[in-house]
Amino acid sequence: MPKIHKNITLLIITIISLFSIDRYSSVAINNTVIWWVLLIGVLVYFFKAKKYFFNPKNTNSTNVIHYYLLWNIICIVRGFFVADGYWEWKFLIQTSLVLLIPISIYLASNTFWLQTVVRQWFFYVFPGFIFFYFFIISEAIGHYLIPVSFVLLFFPFLNKKWRIICIGVAFIVFLSNLSARSNVIKFLIPMLLSLAYYFKFLLNSTVLKITRLIFLILPAILLYLGLTNTFNVFKISDYLEGEYRVKDDEDGPKGSGDLTSDSRTFLYVEVISSALKYDYVWLGRTPARGNESPSFGPGIDEDLGTNKMERHSNEVSILNVFTWTGIVGVILYFLIFLKATYLALYKSKSRMMKIVGIYVAFRWVYAWVEDFSTFNLSFFFLWVVIAMCLSEDFRAMTDNEFKNWVRGIFDQRYRAAIIKKQLVITKK
Repeated sequence: MPKIHKNITLLIITIISLFSIDRYSSVAINNTVIWWVLLIGVLVYFFKAKKYFFNPKNTNSTNVIHYYLLWNIICIVRGFFVADGYWEWKFLIQTSLVLLIPISIYLASNTFWLQTVVRQWFFYVFPGFIFFYFFIISEAIGHYLIPVSFVLLFFPFLNKKWRIICIGVAFIVFLSNLSARSNVIKFLIPMLLSLAYYFKFLLNSTVLKITRLIFLILPAILLYLGLTNTFNVFKISDYLEGEYRVKDDEDGPKGSGDLTSDSRTFLYVEVISSALKYDYVWLGRTPARGNESPSFGPGIDEDLGTNKMERHSNEVSILNVFTWTGIVGVILYFLIFLKATYLALYKSKSRMMKIVGIYVAFRWVYAWVEDFSTFNLSFFFLWVVIAMCLSEDFRAMTDNEFKNWVRGIFDQRYRAAIIKKQLVITKK
């Protein structure tokens, strides 16, 4: 990889890392225009560098991304005719950047580019955690350290040193704020899935197919049960006895709250009710608008003076996709997970790639629980694992080659084989 691209990729992963914790930091960069310029620059590079790193063999696999991006762009253009006033124009620009992040799959599907980016984060951005730790709230710790959760997915292939480091980081995330349930889940699930590598019966073809199918259809089933008042998965406290709380004290982890509390049902009610009331169920309300929110609307109106009772985005990713791009957007979003997981399970040579496929299927389920729709490391690495599933080069790897790829993140000696197979399609 030419030095200029190495420098740019380091800048990119640094920008995304800093933006991931900016809102949680006491030394935040509050100039919105600066962030917009930086993030637009990241997207432009993703698009421009496609000709250097994207393998044309992946074109058929990535067509589903093209359709999703095209629909997002159509919704963004519609937003220009919908936006009214300062805040809606601001929301339109911010959300447009988020909806265009899938462009990153063109680069992330390249084995060498992705290895380089992860390597740069660990050797240049990761050490910065020691400094930023003193300026960010406990919840942000997990946001900054997301690449560690990505590497934990390949735990069996790490050497002893990096296994210890990654497990140690996971425990730091757990203990820093147990009430930040999303952070705990995003580190715990990759660790658990990676352990399946040691148990071949768990990677049995039938087991994998059933697991994938369950993950893909589970949200639809639970949504139906919730809408019919048959079973509400978010009201877990109704089905468990006792209290499950995290207390904030000097002897325990930071953060407090009821771990079984339902903080999602009312969001679904507000988002769906708003879509039905204003008739944007199928096509969405565009990235310029949000959903009517009786819970948050009055406070937002008072702070912003919008007087529309709207909340532009919610903690649940799929609700944002639905609000901004409608059922059409949700269907296209689902098709991405459907195809990515199919290719990972049915068209890959390594057991590890199948584990990645199951992880992607899990992220589809989790999109119905949380996964903030913002330009952060968590959302970026979601598209990274999707890109891996869609990449013919990753799927063609044997477990031995995958092991070399993972170890090459930390050890230059393992990078030689990847360098030889580097996919630079068009020279500058």
